[in-house]
Amino acid sequence: MGARPDPTPGGTLYVVATPIGNLGDVTFRALDVLRAVPLIAAEDTRITRRLLDRYEIPTRTVSFHAQSGPARGRELLEHLAGGADLALVTDAGTPIVSDPGEGLVAAWAAAGGTVVAVPGTSSVLAAVAASGVAGPRWTFEGFLPRSGRERKERLAAIAADERGSVVFEAPGRMAATLRDLAAVCGEDRRGAVCRELTKLHEQVARGTLGALASQVADGTIPARGEFVIVVGWGRGSAARSAADPASALDAARAEVERLVADGVARGDAARRVATATGLPRRVLYGSGSR
Repeated sequence: MGARPDPTPGGTLYVVATPIGNLGDVTFRALDVLRAVPLIAAEDTRITRRLLDRYEIPTRTVSFHAQSGPARGRELLEHLAGGADLALVTDAGTPIVSDPGEGLVAAWAAAGGTVVAVPGTSSVLAAVAASGVAGPRWTFEGFLPRSGRERKERLAAIAADERGSVVFEAPGRMAATLRDLAAVCGEDRRGAVCRELTKLHEQVARGTLGALASQVADGTIPARGEFVIVVGWGRGSAARSAADPASALDAARAEVERLVADGVARGDAARRVATATGLPRRVLYGSGSR
């Protein structure tokens, strides 16, 4: 496992990235850690066992997922406090990135314990690399809210942001989410749908958000498997904003008013749009009294 960190009370919690599909993508270091620790906390022990069996790793596993009660978390913290190491894994990718584990890591870190990340395959980075549309700066949105005001606000923030955005989505909600993204970002904004990354039926479809929404709706892009949506960076709107700052300010002020009309406090609306656009909050806050 390499050199251990400076000694601290208790065991070390290893946050281990596992393959997102192709079992050959696991790192040598991850395998070393999974062999060496006495216990692995896994989102689904059956899925983790496939990886362990592939590499003949006999380490004991215990389930730890979003529905695990507080008693399981306490058991794992007691395990660490007793001086034993623990590896935390999820079904695919890195724990905590839209996956369980944040509470355990935060609790052990707060107790002064050692937390070590063992990096590896990431569907976020794989999608950014394969899409070719994310641009030089991008944000990770994870799963969007399914409905309501919070969903509208998150979609509006993506639309207002010049950077690319990476979104996770379930197969059954792909069509609706792409329709919503095309509506708020503009049907001509570039994007990509990355399906089943690193797996046998991997597919990366690139095009405008409007075209991608149509392809999911008509089945050209099958609504099956694991999905990552990449909303392309707004090169065109960035250029227009640089050439016409007054238009950029008007658009930002209009977005503040839209959020206020949806029930967001003016101060919060101005802060969100200022964060997304880089314009001064005080200028946007006063947009209603112009």
